[in-house]
Amino acid sequence: MLEYKAPVRDIKFVMQELLHSNKHYQQLGYDDASEDMVDAIIAEAAKFTEQVIAPLNQIGDQQGCTWHDGIVTTPDGFKEAYQQYVEGGWPTLSQSEEFGGQGLPHSLNVAISEMMSSANHSFAMYPGLSHGALATIEAHGTDQQKQQYMPKLVEGVWTGTMCLTEPHCGTDLGMLRTKAEPSDDGSYSISGTKIFISAGDHDLSDNIVHIVIARVPGAPEGNKGISLFVVPKFNVNEDGTIADRNGVSCGSIEHKMGINANATCVINFDSAKGFLIGEVNKGLHCMFTFMNSARLGVSLEGAAAAEASFQGALAYAKDRLQMRSISGVKNPQGPADPIIVHPDVRRMLLTQKSISEGGRALVGYLAQLVDVTHAGKDEASKAAADNKLALLTPIAKAFLSELGFECTSHGVQIFGGHGFIKEWGMEQLMRDTKISCLYEGTTGIQALDLLARKVLGSQGEILKPFMKDMTEFCQENYDNPQLQGFTKPIAAYLADWQNITESIGQKAMKNADEIGGASVDYLMFCGYVTLAYFWAQMAKVAQEKLDSNTDEQAFYQTKIQTASFYFQRILPRAKGHLACIEGGVDSMMAMDSENFSF
Repeated sequence: MLEYKAPVRDIKFVMQELLHSNKHYQQLGYDDASEDMVDAIIAEAAKFTEQVIAPLNQIGDQQGCTWHDGIVTTPDGFKEAYQQYVEGGWPTLSQSEEFGGQGLPHSLNVAISEMMSSANHSFAMYPGLSHGALATIEAHGTDQQKQQYMPKLVEGVWTGTMCLTEPHCGTDLGMLRTKAEPSDDGSYSISGTKIFISAGDHDLSDNIVHIVIARVPGAPEGNKGISLFVVPKFNVNEDGTIADRNGVSCGSIEHKMGINANATCVINFDSAKGFLIGEVNKGLHCMFTFMNSARLGVSLEGAAAAEASFQGALAYAKDRLQMRSISGVKNPQGPADPIIVHPDVRRMLLTQKSISEGGRALVGYLAQLVDVTHAGKDEASKAAADNKLALLTPIAKAFLSELGFECTSHGVQIFGGHGFIKEWGMEQLMRDTKISCLYEGTTGIQALDLLARKVLGSQGEILKPFMKDMTEFCQENYDNPQLQGFTKPIAAYLADWQNITESIGQKAMKNADEIGGASVDYLMFCGYVTLAYFWAQMAKVAQEKLDSNTDEQAFYQTKIQTASFYFQRILPRAKGHLACIEGGVDSMMAMDSENFSF
């Protein structure tokens, strides 16, 4: 069984040494987020996660959620753990003080969310979805809606969901059939069925607030006719207290590959009372507030899964004795050497380590950009942060979820046959993590969003600010011999990035399918180069610490060694993606659909 240990030292390294969180918080006016306060919160979160949340991970997978006569019950211990979570004030951490929150930075909450996701993916999803519901109501809801729903959602005694998918309608939301009929009292009568609703029903909270897309009578076809509604499981009085049961029910729960302890529900809306969020037929815009919050959360899940799998695999690799090292005996007192001495095992461990720690840096950076959009002092800084988020969110979501899943596969592989056995917990990590590649938009959808809508849609303008940051870093450190192994490759890949973007744009003018054919390889290329940039920055920080004769020599030396591994053994994958893009779309589309056969 896995024993999760929160990587507190590395979390602090990313926040305080790489991203300079103390200065960042001061500039944004987060006066309560002092270094001592942040350290104390992280320490308490680590303790809570290790002692309360992590021990429920395996039993949650074994028992799963149960459904009986429309009632969903979570596995043993989940309800009590969630109560402790609420009593500890964790849901309120980064929420607005106006509604009972502590008003602390979003980026601090992200660090805690990472611990929870590593320790227990299923449990972390329950409060995680509430963040998106809160962000949507706060950004687009009326004052009355905010007063009715936000205090209880902030406190955590109510939870939230996002209800988009229908049996016939997944990514193509314009095909939705759920109806919203206007009522005389200003509300709407919502009727339809939604599927795959994570945390859609459970016994953890007193009420569940669903954020639902539906179509009003006479709405335009497609995405232009989508409206957004808040639809609670129990109706809510004007003073925020619970009233009668709404026309919302759980028809069933899905029996899934993983995340079994999170209830993935079929939710039926039978003339349920709902209230419009934002304007009629403008729901897609409002919904993306929730979607972008969720996509950042999924980015975190990928890095968190890599961390959890690395921890389990590392402990096993140090303990498991198999064969002798090909370079000579390393454990003369034992019958064989520990498998950590074998190069291929180290390849897999270092892949996990480089993705988990690099992903932590990327997600931490994105979280700080969110801080700026919330608390920036001027509109220009907010707009700049939002622009970088628009570019990097699909990259982080798809790239880290794909690499996180790869890392969980490495974890199973390092265990050998034991990795395939449930009691060790490694195969559960792999099953739980695959969903991250699928929900909130599959990798292919994220790639199309990045290449078609963001990059080509802006004629490359969206790339310029972030590429400028990377270019300036390379120029500033180009003459530093200790960093040239990092800066020179990044500079070369930046040129490739620019050239391949222009090439795809030119090809697409003749054949639009070139965009779809290139998109996933393009996104993965962007991901590898982006993570290289963060590893180069971490190597710089580590080298400066070593030069100052720090008493943590091993920690910082390990950083540089991991950065070197990433550049030598992981970053070259980007060249393969370039080659695939250059190969074009013809080989994908030449075969007639009827000739696909078995």
